Amino acid sequence: MKKSKWELSRFATAQESPGFLLWQVYLVWKRKIEACLEQFDLTHIQFVLLAGLAYLKKNNVDISQVELATFTQCDVAMTSQVLRTLEKKKLVERYQKSGDERAKYPRLTDKGLKILKAAIKEVEALDHNFFNNLEIEYELFLVSLQKLLTESKIGF
Repeated sequence: MKKSKWELSRFATAQESPGFLLWQVYLVWKRKIEACLEQFDLTHIQFVLLAGLAYLKKNNVDISQVELATFTQCDVAMTSQVLRTLEKKKLVERYQKSGDERAKYPRLTDKGLKILKAAIKEVEALDHNFFNNLEIEYELFLVSLQKLLTESKIGF
């Protein structure tokens, strides 16, 4: 039997494609996260950068914008732009070190930390409810995601 010119994939339906399914699940999850973060006047990327900064600052080490961008796998220029917005909202401060005037080092303000703590609580509850629907063990899911991320870091 001759294939139709529209049969481009080895999958009979789009719902069999893991990449397409991941895309769809990501969009549903992202919409829920964005709706959750509205109450804190944060965008998703703002939240990711604030949370990444707090995580990296746990050991009280200065973190540059470039290091934050690398950790969160965000574009360096976009990270700088988002941090500028967070600075205007008084959620972060950025400073430079003497002798290193090109690099900027962000840190959370007290206001930023307060908002981030509340936002993380809500986001973690949302994540728990969203991913709790999986029929596989939650820990296995996390390990699988970590493996995919580790193996895909070619070029980073």
